[in-house]
Amino acid sequence: MSNMDVKNLSNNGLVSFIKKTYPVSDFTANFIADNFEPVILSKYQLTLREGSINSDYIFLEKGYMRSYVLDIDGNEVTTNIFKPDEMVFEVESYFQRKPSKESIEAITSCVVWIGKYEKCQRLFHTLPEFREFGRAILVRGFTELKKRTISMIKEKSEKRYEDLLSESPDIFRHVPLKFIASYLGITNTSLSRLRKTN
Repeated sequence: MSNMDVKNLSNNGLVSFIKKTYPVSDFTANFIADNFEPVILSKYQLTLREGSINSDYIFLEKGYMRSYVLDIDGNEVTTNIFKPDEMVFEVESYFQRKPSKESIEAITSCVVWIGKYEKCQRLFHTLPEFREFGRAILVRGFTELKKRTISMIKEKSEKRYEDLLSESPDIFRHVPLKFIASYLGITNTSLSRLRKTN
């Protein structure tokens, strides 16, 4: 997409997401959304590199993204897969201004809306509705992380695969299987076997 295409993008998707996440007036939702800028990400473009400080509060409107870390052998391990209608950021780095232990990249080309740290901090400090929106995002993220952590300990790989397939079937059409396997904590071969038997 050209820069002209970016400028012509409507923030209706972001406005709707804000209102679904925390009930606010149309005026307030539009006011919040006006603090975010549209950006087109190319496939595999990094929005955060390990060791950098996360200053982008990203709403993912279209496309798929992931976060990942390098293990002790230097292999990439996918820690999260983000799909449309989700906020994308590394919480510790963003709020505590610490270098990130994760990297974040676009898996596909993506349409995102980016709220820069300084603008969002002003909103957090001056707009109670935005604080509640942010709180709701954090609670949702913590709940998902807790669920995933327990699943990795208590559930067999078959169950983790079935749950992901049930909850997010589109991921399998857009995200390379190597990233999905890494996210599920299994090998590519094991994922291929699971896909053949289901």
